[in-house]
This record gives sequence, C-alpha cells and structure tokens, in this order.
Amino acid sequence: MSELRWHPFLEEWVITATHRQERTFMPPADYCPLCPTQPGGFPTEIPQSEFDIVVFENKFPSLQQNPPEPSVAPTPFSPVAPARGICEVVVYSQEHRSSLATMPWPKIENLIRVWQDRYTDLGAKDYVQYVLIFENKGEPVGVTLHHPHGQIYAFPYIPPKIEKELAASGKYYQKTGKCLFCDTVADELSDGRRIVLESEKFVAFIPFFARYPYEVYLAPKRHLASFAELQADDRRDLALILKALLLKYDKLFDFSFPYIMVIHQAPTDGGSYPDYHLHFEFYPPHRTATKLKYLAGVESGAGSYINDTLAEEKAAELRAIGPQSVAEILDLK
Repeated sequence: MSELRWHPFLEEWVITATHRQERTFMPPADYCPLCPTQPGGFPTEIPQSEFDIVVFENKFPSLQQNPPEPSVAPTPFSPVAPARGICEVVVYSQEHRSSLATMPWPKIENLIRVWQDRYTDLGAKDYVQYVLIFENKGEPVGVTLHHPHGQIYAFPYIPPKIEKELAASGKYYQKTGKCLFCDTVADELSDGRRIVLESEKFVAFIPFFARYPYEVYLAPKRHLASFAELQADDRRDLALILKALLLKYDKLFDFSFPYIMVIHQAPTDGGSYPDYHLHFEFYPPHRTATKLKYLAGVESGAGSYINDTLAEEKAAELRAIGPQSVAEILDLK
C-alpha cells in the first residue's frame, strides 16, 4: 500500500508506503540482488551476466505509476491522494566493491548521460512535476545494499525543500533580475576561502551556511537550470570534478566516505524557471573519523541546524587533500 497523506501543519505531503517494510535489508555477502545474474546462479534483479549501467523500476517503490486507491477516506483535516509517480534504481556498475570515487571518469560521464536521459524522459510525463536524482552511500545514512547505485524519484508534486529554494530564488530574481545561485557562486569564487575544487565549468564549495561539517555544493559556473541543458563538454567537465571531489572525501579519513548526494534542478511541471540553478548537494554524516552528526532535538524537532565547525576551516581541510585539480583525474589510469 502506498498513498499521499497531507500534513496540515507543515502544508506538505507525506508518502505512506507500508510495503517497503519488506524490502531487501543487508543480504548475505554471497548474494547481492544488484550484481549481474551468473549462469546457473541465483537470479538477481539484473538478468544479464555483464552490464555497464542499468536502470530499472524499484521493486519496493514509494511512488507507483498505477497506485492503489488510498486505504482511508479523506476528511477536511486529513486529505489523502494516490501516490502516483515513478521510483527507479540506477546501478552504476557490475563491480560490487566499486564506488563513484573509484570508477574511471569516462564511466561517470556515461552515468551523467543516463541521469540526463532519465530527467528528460520522466519529466515529460504529464503527472510528474519534479525529478529527484540522488544517492545514499554507506551504512551511516541507512543504506541496506552496498552495491554502488543511486535512485530517482519522479514526484507528482514539487517536494517542500525545492519549494523553499524556488521561493527564495524567485524573490531574488524579482528584486534583482538575476539568479541567486549565480550570484552566490560568484561571491564564493571571489572570496575563495570556502572553495574546495574548481574546474573550467564547475565549482565545488562548502557553503557559508553549511549545516554539516563537510557539506559541499557542486554547481556549474554558468547558469544552467537542469540536466536538459548540459552539453557534451559540460558532461565531461562534471565527470572530472565529481570524481575529484569524491576522491577528496575518501582521502579525508582514509575510508570510503558515506554521504547523501542529491541533485537539485528545475521542476518539470511545465512552468518557467529562469531563476533556478542546477546543483549537487552532499550531506556527509561524519564530523570526525569516528563521530557522526546526528539530527537530534533541535534539528529534527525545530528544523534548525547546528554546525559545530567553521565552513572556512573544513573547506581548507578538503582543499588540501586528494586531487588538487581535475587535470590529475585525466592522468589516472
């Protein structure tokens, strides 16, 4: 069962998806449902014995193309709606022990082409208003399958965090005629203290307002609203800087660094968004090698984040380790 239940105090939808309780959780080491099916072996989600990148609909989706009717009738205080949408899984590689950081940059470039295709294809559906591409990496963020993969949610509404970004961007655009994110990027580049890595077309930085110690934003320098506007040279440059950033993360504490990666881009509801700017956001749970940042009372209960580090210091820490430029990535074998 899955349905949308309205939260009247926050004015946002909550997805109720009870069948997800049965999803795969930490399978045995000798069986991974995202590995290729081997001849004579136990069938996995991917019937091919070899593959490059695979996209398929989630077996335990929060949103469904043909959702059931809600289990309860709506009331004035409890609106409910079918949870119509699409949830996809993107398997990055057939190599079980790899990650985005360890993959060759041309493979990451191919993945960006896949993301671009899925954003365009899913966003063209009349009931899809927003396409969210994301990756949960590592047990500290709740991952239940270690095989390198990400997910895509095609929402029938614009999620609340994106709505807030759109409202702020729209307000700034109406006042100045300019993009808030473009001006933020220009300010970060001018200041320099929070820059982690820069390429010809993209920049990675810890934002002034970072909520997590090693939170990073990755964005194009020129104004792009979504993946639909990426050209071939953009994809190449993005692949290089993305790999370089993830190598920095892995070098930070010398282990495969957990994170949540989300890609924010323009909605697909048919509206015009000249003020919105494509960008990646990374939320790593580690504040030290052995300590995690938990969202406790103030963060979860009040929505007010507390960061016990300085963005400028953490940016300098990341800047000093790992690849110093994307040129180093081109030299990697």
